[in-house]
Amino acid sequence: MASISTQSVTEVHHWNESLFSFKTTRDSSLRFENGHFVMVGLPIDGKPLLRAYSIASPNYENELEFLSIKVADGALTSRLQNIKVGDEVLVSSKPTGTILTDHLLEGRNLYLISTGTGLAPFISIIQDPTVYERFDKIILTHGVRFSSELAYQDLIKRQLPQNEFFGEQVQQQLIYYPTVTREAYSTTGRLTDLMASRELFKDVGLPQANPEHDRFMICGSPSMLKDTCQILDGWGFEESRHGQKAHYVIERAFVE
Repeated sequence: MASISTQSVTEVHHWNESLFSFKTTRDSSLRFENGHFVMVGLPIDGKPLLRAYSIASPNYENELEFLSIKVADGALTSRLQNIKVGDEVLVSSKPTGTILTDHLLEGRNLYLISTGTGLAPFISIIQDPTVYERFDKIILTHGVRFSSELAYQDLIKRQLPQNEFFGEQVQQQLIYYPTVTREAYSTTGRLTDLMASRELFKDVGLPQANPEHDRFMICGSPSMLKDTCQILDGWGFEESRHGQKAHYVIERAFVE
């Protein structure tokens, strides 16, 4: 196990009854790439109980941000969801993960396919100015059950386009595509169905995805990862493995 530091909670935001995010202080020695995850947790009965959490904040921020579900009987989240500003949490000092743009071949459009808390690493990535230099369009998708689970909408739709350093690039290049499955919304349906039917590409005004021009990063439930990979494989895309550049990457740490 990598060494663990104790960090102070600086902010807590409850999106709804099942989803919350929190910020912590950041150890001055911690270095990570946008898309990485760390182990986060609490001391339980004198021992550290840790789970993998993608870092939602970009690597140039002084604080760390994490997005989490609330599980009433979850060993960790049943306690973590009750944290308050000033409380302490444990954060591992060795970031890792496979959702890195460095693992992708050069391309024109970057699709970020996420469900639930799988959005977290992409919140970090869309705040990375170098992503806008590398790709013409960045399509951030987020599939949830209910619209109240569409976290970070204010950041995506209002704050980032006004960013003093790269807001103009965000306005011109970032496409936000949320979809909801269990209630009426502007776009409804599972992301995998919207991909397979080609409706997603029609909705965002881009051609059907092809391996020559398009790159994908995928993070979400194991079933979504499996289905999305099958779709992309069927279209001739190849997954990056062991750091070799390819057409798409998934967070393998969350694969069952």
